[in-house]
Amino acid sequence: MSETIYNRIAMLRAERGTSRRQLAEALGVHYQTVGYLERGEYSPSLHLALRIAEHFEVPVEVVFSTRPFPRLGADNSA
Repeated sequence: MSETIYNRIAMLRAERGTSRRQLAEALGVHYQTVGYLERGEYSPSLHLALRIAEHFEVPVEVVFSTRPFPRLGADNSA
């Protein structure tokens, strides 16, 4: 059984002005791996997930979730 892992890697990269290649170099992975991760085509190992969170200096739960993240700008007061 394969469970989808949702992530905010692309959003975090955009906030920091980091390219896929720059993130890949910082993590020691191929830049295409970052693309696969962002599109949800590849789920990272626990070790890689923790390294990604550490790179962005956020808790791992900010980057990854088993549920879709709420849309940014969505009005949750309804």
